[in-house]
Amino acid sequence: MARIAGITLPPEKRIEIGLTYIYGIGRSKANKILEEARIDKNKKVKELTEDEINKIRQIIEKREKIEGDLRKEVSQSIKRLIDIGCYRGMRHKRNLPVRGQRTRTNARTRKGPRGQTIKKLKEKKA
Repeated sequence: MARIAGITLPPEKRIEIGLTYIYGIGRSKANKILEEARIDKNKKVKELTEDEINKIRQIIEKREKIEGDLRKEVSQSIKRLIDIGCYRGMRHKRNLPVRGQRTRTNARTRKGPRGQTIKKLKEKKA
């Protein structure tokens, strides 16, 4: 059972995919880490030796900012934008899309479910 950065990697997955379960590591970073550690990316997580796991762990600790530190940095960046009152900060504060997407239609992920008043109006017409 491989545990890296406090995350238990799924044993049946390839190591390339397993590393992506760590917050802050995607496919490209996972491939770079494996290339540097000289580990075959098609190897399953359960097939890794302790030495290989330690190599991966050392590379990640040395180079990458992951999990708690990265989450803290992201939240501090958002808090800074809100504090200085810039446009992006205001969009974060109001829970609206930040990167210029339209909101007249769509944007339901950020805005949440539609209001109940619209539903009631449609029921009255029918």
